[in-house]
Formats: sequence, C-alpha cells, structure tokens
Amino acid sequence: MEELVYVSPDELHSLIQNKLQSAGLKTDHAEEVAKHLVYADAHGIHSHGAVRVDYYAERIAKGGLNLSPHFHFEKTGPSTGIYHGENGSGHVAALEALKCGIELAEETGVGIVGVSRIGHSGMLSYFADYAAQRDLICLTVCQSDPMAVPFGGTEPFFGTNPIAFSAPTANDRPIIFDMATTVQAWGKILDARSKNKDIPEGWAVNSQGETTTNPHEVQGLLPIAGPKGYGLMMMVDILSGSLLGLPFGKHVSSMYADLSSGRNLGHLHILINPSYFTELSSFKNNLSRMIEDIHANPPATGFDRVLYPGELAEVTFAKYQETGIPVAKDIHEYLISDVIHHNSYDHGSAFAEKNEEGEE
Repeated sequence: MEELVYVSPDELHSLIQNKLQSAGLKTDHAEEVAKHLVYADAHGIHSHGAVRVDYYAERIAKGGLNLSPHFHFEKTGPSTGIYHGENGSGHVAALEALKCGIELAEETGVGIVGVSRIGHSGMLSYFADYAAQRDLICLTVCQSDPMAVPFGGTEPFFGTNPIAFSAPTANDRPIIFDMATTVQAWGKILDARSKNKDIPEGWAVNSQGETTTNPHEVQGLLPIAGPKGYGLMMMVDILSGSLLGLPFGKHVSSMYADLSSGRNLGHLHILINPSYFTELSSFKNNLSRMIEDIHANPPATGFDRVLYPGELAEVTFAKYQETGIPVAKDIHEYLISDVIHHNSYDHGSAFAEKNEEGEE
C-alpha cells in the first residue's frame, strides 16, 4: 500500500516554491510554477503536480532553463501574435501569452497566440480554466518530445501532444476538457512508477513493441483510439510546432537528453469571445442547461450519475480542500529536505530510469 502524506494547498505551494527557488528560479517565476503544480495536484492530476519538482529543479540547477528571459509579445495581426519565451519557464511564458490572447479576443473577438521556444508548460487545463473564468472559449495545445508510437509503427515519433478546451457556464465552474493524444499522458506512467503500481493494459508498449502493464518497462506510448489519436497528435504538432517554425515530430527535443540546454518547445492558445457570436448570458445559460441535461441522463450500470467533462476534477478539488492534498511520502520527504535534486533525469532517453546514485 502506497504511503501518502496529506498537506494543505498552501503548505504544498510553499514547499514547491522553496525548492524551485533553491534550485535557482527567481521568486515570481517559482511562485507561478508552484501555483500551477498545486492546481494539478488539487484537482487529482498528480502526474502534473509535485511529482515533477525534482525534474524541474534538476533542469533549473543545470542551466537548462533561462532564469532571466526577455519575454516579449510580437503582434502579427489584429487578432494574432507570437509570444517569445526565450527558453524560460513554460508555465510562466504560456500564462503571459494567454493574457495577450485574452486582450486580443476582448478587442477583436478572437485571439490566437503562439508561444515560441519555452520549457515544459505543465497541465493545459490550468490555462483553459484561466480563460473560461474571463468568459472566453479556449482551445490550447502544445507539443512534446517523441514518446508515442505512430499507428502501425514501432518507434516513437510524436509526443503525447495534449489538447485542452474550456467554455464558461452560468455556474461557478466552466466546462473543461483536457487530454493527451496518447491513451494516457507520460506523467501518468511517472506517477505509477513513483507508486510502484502497474498500469492498465493498452497504455504503452515495451522495447519489443508489445503492450506492457509494468511502468518500468515502458518504451513507447500508444495513441488514443489508434489512427484517430495519431491524427490528433499530428494536428497538435503542426499547430504548436511547425506553425511557429519550431522542430516537429521526432526532431522535438527530449525532456531528458540534455538538462543543460533549452527545450525550444511550442504552445498555441486559441481564444474565442462568445459575445461576438451570440448573447453571452444566453450562451452561458445554455451550457449550464446542457450540464443539467447530462446529469439527467440515466447512468449505466456501475455509475452513480453521468458527469460532464472536468467534473470529476472539481469533485476531487472540493474533497482535497477538506482532507488536504495526498502526496507520495517519498516526494514529500524530498520537498521538505535540503536536497535540491537527485540527479535522476539527465540521461537522454525519455523512458530510462536511474538508481539513487544517478547511474543508469
């Protein structure tokens, strides 16, 4: 049975921020990254929460993240622009780019902003939620390093290349849909590794291209719904990579190849202002009615009720406000320790693991 430590959101934020600052990230950037990671853990998406801190701290400490980037927005049209991240924190750059896109959407009805040359930008629903809270529809996508076997292929080519969508409702919480284009995100495999738990059949393959349930054997992830997921991950790669003149597919930098170099990743936000298409309150009321109708749908055997996309994360969030956020004991011990990082990730392969001494 996995040992867990329950901590308050504020305590977890403080621990993460302190660790990232100790690694060298400046205070305001460390604060935003910590906010992002706590958001993930607080919504039950532990694959994008505190489990990532050790990796981020190692990359920061080894110089693979620009600690003083000159972030700047280049407007390229009435509703478009490119936010230059200069290989700074992807979490911070993507949020600042989103703010630029929000301004464009409020002014013109649509805002499309590419985020060029950044580090890992984390959980996409964080950005989708931010936009929906400001009464905008959001579609946000980003590329990642090659980890997924293409449909009919044997070697990884595209990344998990996630997609998130959000829309505001008349209620407190928006509709948010966030998914990897693989059956599961790589972070879910990392989470299973950290907890020494098996993964379900059909998530990933081993070095022989055979499906495996052992997270330590994973050498490739599978696209969701076969050729459909394969097509989606190509679409995301084009929108967030090639569209910005950045590396594509198998040429995207590995998360673990060289932690002393920048990642040069791409991200794209598409924002739509509903008030330019219909009456805003009517739009939001219709989506709230949609949720009510979904809840009224008779549940199948084994289900209590039908949930709308993102609702389970909101249920989890409410629960964790009372119980505290569960964190694996070894991760918590790392966060409260004086160790900056464990030198565990700088090994080239996205799927490799190292022992406690940092050797493969």
